[in-house]
Amino acid sequence: MKLKHTHTNDSLGQKGQVKIIDPIHFPEPRIRTAIRPPSKSDLEKLMKALHTIQEEDPTVVIEQSQELRQTILHGQGQLHLDLIKHRLEKNNDLHMEFIRPKISYRETITRIANDSYRHKKQSGGAGQFGEVHMRIEPYHDGMPPPADLNVRNEDVTELPWGGKLVFLWCIVGGSIDTKYSNAIKKGVMIKMTEGPLTGSPCLDIRVSIYDGKMHAVDSNDMAFQLAATNVFKHAFSLAGPQLLEPIHEVEILCSDEVMGDIMGDLQTRRAMIIGMSADGHYQKIMAKVPLAEMYQYSSTLRSISQGKAKFTRRFSEYMAVTSDLQKQLINEYQEELEEA
Repeated sequence: MKLKHTHTNDSLGQKGQVKIIDPIHFPEPRIRTAIRPPSKSDLEKLMKALHTIQEEDPTVVIEQSQELRQTILHGQGQLHLDLIKHRLEKNNDLHMEFIRPKISYRETITRIANDSYRHKKQSGGAGQFGEVHMRIEPYHDGMPPPADLNVRNEDVTELPWGGKLVFLWCIVGGSIDTKYSNAIKKGVMIKMTEGPLTGSPCLDIRVSIYDGKMHAVDSNDMAFQLAATNVFKHAFSLAGPQLLEPIHEVEILCSDEVMGDIMGDLQTRRAMIIGMSADGHYQKIMAKVPLAEMYQYSSTLRSISQGKAKFTRRFSEYMAVTSDLQKQLINEYQEELEEA
């Protein structure tokens, strides 16, 4: 009998008898790397082969990140990833390169800013006209409505990448028709999806539309969408823009003799030690470490401890980066745009 559709964690039993067996619980990935095939034509074959390996070994996680525009391979350690690469080369004649994965940063603001933008285009026949006056401010749950604005409508959007966008329609006197509110919100969302600083998603911002102008003939949805995108971009730069980076909570089990070296290495990775305790014959170190500093940490830890330490990590929160690092990341993003 050939079992064509049987995978890890499936169970076999007699016909007519149902027995529930607890599934195997696999450990969370400890290491991640981006992969790059030698050519675009090999990408489909590579993904098919990787999914076959994943069916056999559920500790392998394949993530095709739309945000980072990379394929991320997660595993238990550097040796684990090297074995996957070896299997692909030997069994499938497929080659891939491990490259440094990008980091999923987030963007937000730290203070209130008001700005306006007029989009006007005339090129024979009907033109485009839309003027939007906007206030943006940092948002948190339970925040009171703005005292100096007359809020006509509130729209709260839970963003797929985390955080919220709160959109307040505060137009009094019909300076902009309410039929354009959706177009204005769409214009804001375009820039929220690809933020002004590094192209990363924005979160936890409240936008208030409190004034503007429209034209009886030339105003349309596209004009107001473009005006909203531009005014949001300009206001964002005035509102104390802040870049946030993902922070992971890391637990390291190690012996006494290598504890000092491991702590010293963590300090070089901008880590914040949050606790230490004894765990049997081992010492446990708990720290919060930026994900950007965790690349190839598995190999470094093995080298420091002569293979006598292990670690686990999980996402904790987003925290603000330092001003120097923020400036560096913005400059790198601008260079990428110029090259493109």
